[in-house]
Amino acid sequence: MPMSVAVLSLPQLRQRLNLLLVLGASLTLSVVLITFRVFLTHKISFVFLLWNLFLALIPFGLSTMLGLSAGRLRARVLLPVGAAWLLFFPNAPYILTDLFHLEPRVGVPYWYDLALILSCAWNGLMLAYASLTDMQQLVARRLGAGAGWAFATVALLLSSFGIYLGRFLRFNSWDILTNPVTLFYDIVSRLLHPAAHRGTWGVTLLYGVFLLLGYATVRLLGRLGEERGEA
Repeated sequence: MPMSVAVLSLPQLRQRLNLLLVLGASLTLSVVLITFRVFLTHKISFVFLLWNLFLALIPFGLSTMLGLSAGRLRARVLLPVGAAWLLFFPNAPYILTDLFHLEPRVGVPYWYDLALILSCAWNGLMLAYASLTDMQQLVARRLGAGAGWAFATVALLLSSFGIYLGRFLRFNSWDILTNPVTLFYDIVSRLLHPAAHRGTWGVTLLYGVFLLLGYATVRLLGRLGEERGEA
């Protein structure tokens, strides 16, 4: 039997295209700001943000693929693609912590670097929320709205833990394959001895609550806009 693919309604297709256009324009702004900075200073100080933005695009691409698939295709790819999504998902909100790199530098106005990093952080956050929306809807369709929000909450808390692992312990998503022993040891150590790693749980809970409140706000604003459009 041929693989089935979900057919979006015209309003859904229009919303998806509009989202892609807005995200594309916002990502283009970040790329232009980084490129112009390199041209202006002849230094590659913030070029690493291009790589971070690429990593943030991966979970969005994976969730979009799952959102557009259906039937046997989705059943076959749901677990492996879902696992890959969860592995790469923290890379999107992680860009928020690149604000740590903000400091006065010779040759570039401070406000320019602030705008540059904020642009990238915003894109990472919006890619994370757009991706999580797709995944939450998949869960909600199968298990109900409550399970969908439970999934979103757990995903954001896990992503905050991933942010800690990346920013403070300098692990990457691929360390689960290239350096699994050290990664496993550091994670288990923090689970078994939470009092000895208060910073870990401080970052996880604080960033998790922040991301969850932001996500809930974005979702509610979207629903409010839909209701006004139907009125």
